Amino acid sequence: MKQFVYFLIACLLFLGCKTEQKATAKTEENKPEIASALKIESYNYDALKPLLHINDDKVYVVNFWATWCAPCVKELPAFEKIKSEYATKNVEVLLVSLDFPKQVDKRLIPFIEKNKIQSKVVLLDDNDEQRWISEIDKDWSGALPATLIYSKNKRTFYEQSFDYNTLQNEVQTFLN
Repeated sequence: MKQFVYFLIACLLFLGCKTEQKATAKTEENKPEIASALKIESYNYDALKPLLHINDDKVYVVNFWATWCAPCVKELPAFEKIKSEYATKNVEVLLVSLDFPKQVDKRLIPFIEKNKIQSKVVLLDDNDEQRWISEIDKDWSGALPATLIYSKNKRTFYEQSFDYNTLQNEVQTFLN
């Protein structure tokens, strides 16, 4: 009887392992989408605020946008071009996404990868919109897109869309 119990346990273990191997093989055969290595840092406003007030020799272009905002998406290539063409001129671009936190993995990261966004992207995850909107600019209605361009000597907020030439002209006023 003891031998029968041992045999039964051994068979169950063997079958359990074999089933697991089949499941693994099936998973490998039907590979799920590979998880992205891209990670988006999430900030509340108190954590983001220091990035909006850096006091050094650079010009900072901070764009507030979302993947669900068509004018925002349309203007992103202008910001990417500024990042690329002005990197050696001490200009930094920061894209602050206002996408919903639960959509980061399924919408924001795929969007960044598909569009080959090279600028730093962070997520603003703070439900106290009235506080941070008015602190970023007292006249901001909260509409997107919106852009803050600043240096240690100058600060301008734009509640508008940009094309490359208009954005470039604004950045140039901070460099002169």
